[in-house]
Amino acid sequence: MKAIRRFTVRAVLPENLSALEEIAGNLRWSWHEPTKELFARISPELWQQVEHDPIALLGSVDPARLAELAGDQGYVDWATHIRDDLRAYIHDPRWYQSLGADAPASIAYFSPEFGIAAALPQYSGGLGILAGDHLKAASDLGVPLVGVGLFYRSGYFSQAITPDGWQLESYPVLDPDGLPLSVLRNPDGTPVQITLALPDGVLHARVWQAAVGRVRLLLLDTDIPENEERLRSVTDRLYGGGGEHRLLQELLLGIGGVRAVKAWTELTGAPQAEVFHTNEGHAGFLGLERISDLIGDGLTFDEALQIVRAGTVFTTHTPVPAGIDRFDRPLVQRYFSTSLLPGVEPDQVLALGAEDYPGGSPDVFNMAVMGLRLGQHANGVSRLHGEVSRQMFGGLYPGFDSNQVPIDSVTNGVHAPTWTDPMLRALALERLGTDDTTHADWGNAGAVSDLDLWGVRNRMREQLVRDARRRLQAAWEEQNPGGIAPAWMSDLLDPNVLTIGFARRVPTYKRLTLMLHDPERLRNILLNPERPVQFVIAGKSHPADDEGKRLIQKLVQFASEPEIRSRMVFLPDYDIGMAQLLYPGTDVWLNNPLRPLEACGTSGMKAALNGALNLSILDGWWNEFYDGENGWAIPSADAAGDGAERDALEAEAMYDLIEHQIAPRFYDRDADGVPAAWVGQIRHTLATLSSPLSAERMVREYVERLYVPAAGYEKRLTADDCLKARELAAWKGRVRAAWPGVNVAHVDAGGLDAVPQVGDELHVRALVHLGGLKPEDVQVQLVAGRSRDGDELVDLHFEPLTVDSGIPGADPSVAHEFTGAMRLTWAGSFGYTVRVVPVNDLLLSPAELGLVAVAG
Repeated sequence: MKAIRRFTVRAVLPENLSALEEIAGNLRWSWHEPTKELFARISPELWQQVEHDPIALLGSVDPARLAELAGDQGYVDWATHIRDDLRAYIHDPRWYQSLGADAPASIAYFSPEFGIAAALPQYSGGLGILAGDHLKAASDLGVPLVGVGLFYRSGYFSQAITPDGWQLESYPVLDPDGLPLSVLRNPDGTPVQITLALPDGVLHARVWQAAVGRVRLLLLDTDIPENEERLRSVTDRLYGGGGEHRLLQELLLGIGGVRAVKAWTELTGAPQAEVFHTNEGHAGFLGLERISDLIGDGLTFDEALQIVRAGTVFTTHTPVPAGIDRFDRPLVQRYFSTSLLPGVEPDQVLALGAEDYPGGSPDVFNMAVMGLRLGQHANGVSRLHGEVSRQMFGGLYPGFDSNQVPIDSVTNGVHAPTWTDPMLRALALERLGTDDTTHADWGNAGAVSDLDLWGVRNRMREQLVRDARRRLQAAWEEQNPGGIAPAWMSDLLDPNVLTIGFARRVPTYKRLTLMLHDPERLRNILLNPERPVQFVIAGKSHPADDEGKRLIQKLVQFASEPEIRSRMVFLPDYDIGMAQLLYPGTDVWLNNPLRPLEACGTSGMKAALNGALNLSILDGWWNEFYDGENGWAIPSADAAGDGAERDALEAEAMYDLIEHQIAPRFYDRDADGVPAAWVGQIRHTLATLSSPLSAERMVREYVERLYVPAAGYEKRLTADDCLKARELAAWKGRVRAAWPGVNVAHVDAGGLDAVPQVGDELHVRALVHLGGLKPEDVQVQLVAGRSRDGDELVDLHFEPLTVDSGIPGADPSVAHEFTGAMRLTWAGSFGYTVRVVPVNDLLLSPAELGLVAVAG
């Protein structure tokens, strides 16, 4: 019999245990081991059953057990101590508070998904997990961040696998009252409500809030009685529905999210957000809401745009155009032809997302393009991804080489306290004096022996094997109610066998089944009598991606063969809880995407923080950090004739590495049973990667390289009644209008001998028409580099030229003369040209306007 409605009844705690409710209400418990131990003591068995969810635990525990604990003064004091520690963590100064007045007082961080804890399933994969780690690290560092997202009533989806290997999706409805959430309320107790004017009605949303340590996370929810039925489902599922449904979600996230931040700020007295960070293009409409507000304060659209750009950080995560949200232009026009954003015209919106560049489509509105046009500070998520992004978005900056496109990179990191196994942290605390594994001295073999490291790695592998068996038995029993799982399931995997992990979303470019390229060779690797190997695999395919589902099916069917099933398992319903045991339990983490389509690949980072070694294509973060001792690089067959040949070559290389390097090193043991060379690589990995791969390092970079400069630029533009914003908008308008008349009329060169040599000086004189602009509006540059076929210049060097002192007072219609010199510093091919770019001290890059005039 099914209930017509469900809700969660929270336990009434004894008064002297009220600290438990406060502690459970802050998600710091998801990464704070002493807090987990406090809740586990209530009932270890129930703690496992509720999958380490304190609120579920307190809602399920026998009141008699709570009464017993209330009478245990030692437990009461323990709970009080944990609560006091939480309060101190929230209020005491941390790293950020040492930065001074230039650091922004508040930063709003927008993301379509947040992966913080398994108990709050509002994520699908790496983007959400990264966002969750960003909030946690910001909290640890004291960064005044407020996160903004949507509350999806059914999350992403729960995955089951049929006996023939096909993925099935289900969408259990979440009860927010049973989650670590509370409603944002007005002073009179009524819920805060956010509204958006739509073409055929009004969309209402309530705001849930979660405490993530020191950080507040706001989640907008449309499943409320004030909405008509069709609009209640706007926030039903993450990445669900068609184009209009997704557009509504993104309008709510961006525009509604800014309104939610304003409401929260007014209610709490928190400082107003000075910097807005949009994590991928889904939240890009936030800039338009801010522009509308500024127009209401008396600015024009262009003036407001300068301020919004200055204070916005845009992070792109996709290395392929297909991964970007694009909407039909008429659909976007329809939604903005309302009172949704007062003062903002539909044509102004459409221009921001227009693909008005070679190769672009005139029929679509591109969210990433809008993100770049609304954000002066942009970055990819690894060095290689930054390079790929500069190439992918180069059309926005015609005439500039890809390395001049204003997109930087901040390599992702992962939150070490969340992803480092407690056993490894305990070892660090016992032997190295700190449970902060990112700053522990792992190179100290006198304190931590090879036997110590090998012992903890073995225990983590045993833990994974137990969990994998439990999960597979539970999945079988769920599909076979009343049945008893087959006996062979109790013997799946071997805690003493070399274990390779592979877990991630399952789009085709990640090549889940590359390992199956030669089934017979893989079978021999798995079943090698002397050096066996086992694989633990997990991942979800998007519900609409049948090709991804077929990959899962192919792998599951292979792994179901009786002789294989003890050496290869696919774990259904990949989530945070599974991942926290999977990453530490694997000896080798496998990643084999098509290079360069992996923007970062943070799963391998989480494995490395636990001493696992990586086996990966040189893509994403691995391209940046592989050093020959922390794992193995699968050679990329970029020059292969087609995809099939590339797969074949890279699969063979992977098999060779496993057979001839990885397995022999793992099983080469000394007299104590320790693989000394292998443990040396573990130690090296922990010593050299733990700190650079941490989310703490990542967030520090965002603060120092993006947030602080963005706040500074916006303050400059808003000072003195937005004087600089008005001047910058007028200057840009003047430059754009004049630019068709800007050209390099003539270039003379001299100063070189008949046979130029390194050390000689090239002297250049250029006549430039400025089309009515002043010399100080531009920079005329001598551009030199190595000359390749077709006169293409590479390895560019730039030398500003100076205007002839007698020219400034002359008629601006006359060509100005610019002169300068460059010393020849390299031998070999040499080429040069002269170009003109607009310059202003409020631009971060001369490419920002996408205007350049080159001698031709």
